[in-house]
Parts: sequence; structure tokens; C-alpha cells
Amino acid sequence: MSTLDEEDRREYYRIEDSIALEIRPLSAAEAAGQEVLQDASPLFNVLSELHLSEFESQHLLRQINERDRAIAAFLKSQNKRIDLLSQVIALTALGQIGEPQPVIISEGGVDFQNPTPIAAGSRLSVKMVLMPQAHGLLLRARVTHCDRKGDGYDIGTEFEHLTDAQRQLLARYILQKQAQERRLAREQNESGI
Repeated sequence: MSTLDEEDRREYYRIEDSIALEIRPLSAAEAAGQEVLQDASPLFNVLSELHLSEFESQHLLRQINERDRAIAAFLKSQNKRIDLLSQVIALTALGQIGEPQPVIISEGGVDFQNPTPIAAGSRLSVKMVLMPQAHGLLLRARVTHCDRKGDGYDIGTEFEHLTDAQRQLLARYILQKQAQERRLAREQNESGI
């Protein structure tokens, strides 16, 4: 049951973006499972694990910062080095996945254009590289709608069985993108463009 409040909240977290995206149907066994999906590309799996482990350790870094600022500063510099390496991995993974394409993304799912129809209810593997942070995510999704649009199809999906870390990573990415869009709009208004 959807209320107006839920619709407004859902719209707030949806953004238009351009991301590298690879979609493939899940086998019956994969669709029935709830474990985290693994990709055939070890490079992409490393990228995904890098960001999830970094995200999961953020609270530890805050605790260390409260106790010893020098160690925290050192760990932050190491984290920056790891982020730079993950960007290299992401650029390599982008070459394997393909060029970024326009999507509408939220914590709950992603809408994208596809040249062929995908039946509503189908279960998919959704492989994404979110830039410029170079987040690699491999998520399960269920097709919610498939509508003809021009030469292709508008496919809507809903993510399934996200871990807390995956959900929070998506939420943080979306909030950062929204903040960036607001900042750009404010700068354009101030400059009179």
C-alpha cells in the first residue's frame, strides 16, 4: 500500500545519472538464493569488496580518530591511496562493462533503457560502476515494468536482498550526487547563467 508520503520520499531519493551498467538474467538457482552475487570478473569482485570493506570500517576510523589523531591521519592517507587504486580498477572494469548510460537510480532500484524487452517479474543480475567514486556493485533485481519507448524498452527494476552495506553505499552515493547537483545549480544562479 503506497501513501503520498512514501511516494514523495521515494522521489526524493531518485536521481538521473549516467553509470556503467551490465544486465544479465539470473539462473533459477541464482534467483532463488539470497547470498551476495559474485561476478565472473575477479577485477570487478575486488572493486566491489574494496568499497564494501571501506564502508564497513568507517565507524572504526571514527573511533580511532577520537583516541589517536596521528594514527587516524595515517589510516586516512592509506585509505586515499586505496581509493586511487580502486579508481584504476574501476576504469579497467568500465572497459569490460561498456560506456556509461543514462539511468534513474534510487536505493530501491534502477530504471534503464534496453534494446530488447525483459518480462516483468524476471530476476536479473545488475552490475554497476558508479563514477566518479568508482563504486562497483553487483546486485539482484526484479523487473517491475517493461514499457516500449522509441526503438527500445524502458525497464524498471527493484533491488532484492541488499546487504546493509550495499544499501548504505547506494544511499551515500545518491545523496552526494544530489548535493553536487544542488551546488552546481546554486553556482549557476549566483553567476547569473
